[in-house]
Amino acid sequence: MLLILGEVFVDFTLPTSQKKCKLRLGGIVHACRGLWAANISYSVAIICPSYLQKETSSYLKAHGCSEVIFLGEILGAPNVIAIADPTEVSEQGYEDLLRETKEVLLNDVSNDLCKFNSILIFPGSFDLNEIIKQFSTSAIFSIDIAYGVDSLSSLDLFKGRLLSVITSTSSDLFMEHGRNDISSLLKEISVLRPNSFLLKENRGGSRLFDLTSNEVLKISATLDRTVNSVGVGDVYSAIVVALASDGRSWKEASRVGSIAATHYSQTTFPDDFKRDLHRSLLLPIEIQEKLGGTFLPWHERNKYNIYFAAPDFSYADRTILDRVLACLSYHNFTVKRPIIENGELNAQSNEFERIQTFHQDIELINQCDVVFAVPLGRDPGTLAEVGIALAQKKPVITYDPKCENDNNMITVGSTCYSDDMDLCLNLLFITLSKIEEEYK
Repeated sequence: MLLILGEVFVDFTLPTSQKKCKLRLGGIVHACRGLWAANISYSVAIICPSYLQKETSSYLKAHGCSEVIFLGEILGAPNVIAIADPTEVSEQGYEDLLRETKEVLLNDVSNDLCKFNSILIFPGSFDLNEIIKQFSTSAIFSIDIAYGVDSLSSLDLFKGRLLSVITSTSSDLFMEHGRNDISSLLKEISVLRPNSFLLKENRGGSRLFDLTSNEVLKISATLDRTVNSVGVGDVYSAIVVALASDGRSWKEASRVGSIAATHYSQTTFPDDFKRDLHRSLLLPIEIQEKLGGTFLPWHERNKYNIYFAAPDFSYADRTILDRVLACLSYHNFTVKRPIIENGELNAQSNEFERIQTFHQDIELINQCDVVFAVPLGRDPGTLAEVGIALAQKKPVITYDPKCENDNNMITVGSTCYSDDMDLCLNLLFITLSKIEEEYK
């Protein structure tokens, strides 16, 4: 039986003008929901404040948990995470309340832990050195290092005892060691001698590096409207590790994990999640693979040029524009901004400068693979750029947050037209994924 080890948080999604706030148990509870929905047996070793112990225990036992072990208590902080953006179109804005005063008091529960041989750890504010001492020497670990690990050297004590090391492209460790080249990160992880390394690449799918066979598995994502992305990666990790520990192939385990992660992102109601997952798993995995999906690895994204068609002027209200640019940057896309590339015209610009800039902007559109348009205020320049791109049969993603351009030429001509950045981002991934497939 798999043991899930880590902290329990309270996730508090901040309210917006369109959505109410959402409060639910988080941390390793996300992984537990995934295992419960997939009918996989599990137990937990949890670290949480005392006020959460009773509720967490009863909740987990109602959701398939065989045994709850209280590994530690958190003092000085409520373990509440405030979440600004649950859809992860860009930085999610996590805030761990009172994290500066947080302390962890570990319990000696080695008599309870020593019977477990398969453990998935989600690191946090606790000492891994103290944790490993409480397990038998035959125990095999998997570690999701998306958070809670500052350096890979801190995992040296697990060397030779690892089934899998897992991280995501949003983790600090990835950004430090693998942002530009995955080979250096792979080299460091290989020193720990795990069987596999799983890199979760958000909407672009994931890659599983089987370090025993040197095979790289490419797992596509199925993109749909995101309701809440918090905990999606934890669900993925837990199911992959659970199935792989049970003798399933990495290929099958990864595919099931990916399907579960997709459904988890589409609802925050556990019963709906479980129902949808079971419906999907009625279809054989082989058939699911043939249905395809979106696969656009982090390191392949920046080779495509995205033309930013928008009133991107220095004097404009940049609130929406800067948010869009931050979203595209967060996902490692290369954005070509004509204002930056070719300069900004003004009232004093002469005729030669205007003609030159016009032709330079046209040439920049020619060089780009996709146009991402934000036609605020029905900006005529932006709409003209959209028309030029459509005439060249280039894909156009039109994000219209104020719904100002509901015109048939724009709505029908665009590959995607929406006031929802989540949908526009999905279609950008899907569009570039298809281009990537055509190049191959």
